[in-house]
Amino acid sequence: MGREKEKEKPSEEALNLLRSRLSDPNFIFRPLSDSPDSNYSKLKFIISTSVTEACNNSILLLGPRGSGKVAVLELVLSDLLLQYPEAISVIRLNGLLHSDDNCALKEIARQLCMEHQLLFSKVASFDDNSLFVIAMLRECGLAHKTIIFVLDEFDFFAQGKQRLLYSLLDAMQSVNSQAVVIGVSCRLDVDQLLEKRVRSRFSHRKLLFLSPSKEETERLMEHILSLPVDSSIPHNYAAEFNGRLKKIFSDERFKELINTYLSYNFTIGHLVRFLFQAVSYMDLDVRFLSHENFKTALSSNQRQPKLECIRDCSILELYMLVCMKRLEVKEQNSYNFYSVMTEYKSIHDSSQTSDNYAANVCLRAFEHLLQRQLISFIDNKGHNQSVEFRPVKLLISSAELHQGLKSYHQCPAILLRLMDR
Repeated sequence: MGREKEKEKPSEEALNLLRSRLSDPNFIFRPLSDSPDSNYSKLKFIISTSVTEACNNSILLLGPRGSGKVAVLELVLSDLLLQYPEAISVIRLNGLLHSDDNCALKEIARQLCMEHQLLFSKVASFDDNSLFVIAMLRECGLAHKTIIFVLDEFDFFAQGKQRLLYSLLDAMQSVNSQAVVIGVSCRLDVDQLLEKRVRSRFSHRKLLFLSPSKEETERLMEHILSLPVDSSIPHNYAAEFNGRLKKIFSDERFKELINTYLSYNFTIGHLVRFLFQAVSYMDLDVRFLSHENFKTALSSNQRQPKLECIRDCSILELYMLVCMKRLEVKEQNSYNFYSVMTEYKSIHDSSQTSDNYAANVCLRAFEHLLQRQLISFIDNKGHNQSVEFRPVKLLISSAELHQGLKSYHQCPAILLRLMDR
């Protein structure tokens, strides 16, 4: 019994280590920071320049959720705080909590007071807090201290009158400050939401966080899942674990499995969740990761609900989904019912299909797609407008739509050809 318990111990240690790694963004994103062309290096250079050369900067970090925007930013900030512990002050806001200008400015004042051990007034007005922030920017500038404003969910700050953004950026230009404004958003067009007076004060620096390449994905998986051979885990076990892992990675079945997964899930965040599930399925008695662990994780990760919705659609609804996807391919990012109908008529006229429906029938199909949550309105504006005039967006990926069409019984061949183009 004692030997069996001893035999299980390395696999338990390995499982705990892998889970802790997968829960640590700093560990996950560290390998992607080595290159001078990485977003880590570019962001660190911009912020450190503000610290060392006493200048102001502003930058947008853009990319889908799970692409590593916040993780890389936190990695940069933690490194710079170690490098310049007395020269940096970080103020953090989130658009989901602080999109109201008065609330946001009050939160900035509160954090500045905490940072500098000052008394914070809960009843101060917007103007009082604005004057206080300007004064603090000036004082910190004289003391060669850089204030970094991190505005997560930046698009929410870009709504309304944008008084907060204007006040911050204007103060950075009019006082002797050292400050950096970092906006983080999932909207790639967020800079177009800025008012002219704000845009003129905002530098047009952007860092795009894209999906990892195949090579980066392979590096990440090896970095995360390989065991250290110089730790408390027995050397022989770690070496055998890593050897078996390499065999799994080189297996064609595994490569196909990963390609299938990444065709639906494009971000590092998705990959990390997938690996966490695979690791959690590791059998402690078997003691090593297996191809079956990854296969089970894939089956539980695939987004079946959307595919089921597609299979339950009518032929007309499929046409409308394909039309929307074609509009996106044509880089028409904003479209409504009438735009979709124009594309639908174009397909019918060029292909001479028999699937020609009246506009009122098409509108009912359009509304049905909204109810099924395969499409949604782009924003909450225009409540008084008719449904057909309001811009919408697709809530399914191209790969999901393509697989849904292929698994659809009696799907018109024209739709599969249109998706293959």
